[in-house]
Amino acid sequence: MASIGHSVNTTSSGKPIVYGADYSVYVRIVRLVLTEKDIDYELVPVDVFAAEGIPAWYLEHHPFGRIPAFEHNGLRLFETSAIARYVDEVFAGPALQPKDARTRATMNQMIGILDAYAYRSMVWDVAVERLEKEAPDEALIAAGLRQAETVMRVLTALKAPGPWLLGDQLTLADLHAAPIIGYFVKVAEGQKLLAEFPEIQAWWDRISAREAFAKTEKSD
Repeated sequence: MASIGHSVNTTSSGKPIVYGADYSVYVRIVRLVLTEKDIDYELVPVDVFAAEGIPAWYLEHHPFGRIPAFEHNGLRLFETSAIARYVDEVFAGPALQPKDARTRATMNQMIGILDAYAYRSMVWDVAVERLEKEAPDEALIAAGLRQAETVMRVLTALKAPGPWLLGDQLTLADLHAAPIIGYFVKVAEGQKLLAEFPEIQAWWDRISAREAFAKTEKSD
């Protein structure tokens, strides 16, 4: 087990447990939420890509064998958005969801867009394909970049005036987007495309400079 230390600031007793790997985009989203809320938590390593396969015990936490999973005071959760919303609503700290129903709906729409259209194209089809394949599939990368461009255009259209995606308040949408775009810009194609969208580039410069982003960076 690896323990990640932050100062405790909760309205609930018991330290939350996050199951997953520090290389995972979705594990990092949960860790960002916990860190921004200033919550002490424990990260239990689970490598779903291990040669020996997914540990049998882990399927009790996530029956589909994905990461992350989460546990707090006897409650077990999986699915990143459910975990993030629970953490925001149960623990003290800065609110990460807008009170206004319309703004909150836009936040949820952004998160849905990131899950459905950004994660696969930006992370797997572009970044992983370029970084980890000896002979990258250039057609797959090109298709991923076309999808990523549409995502950037839509995020630009939905973005409210202000430093964050929804204006002056940092929300779950920012913390959902940051690890996905962070992986995308590990490659030159991602950096080049991001630079074509100055509002999202400026947002990225701000979010990637936050202390929480540095604290949740994958360890070597």
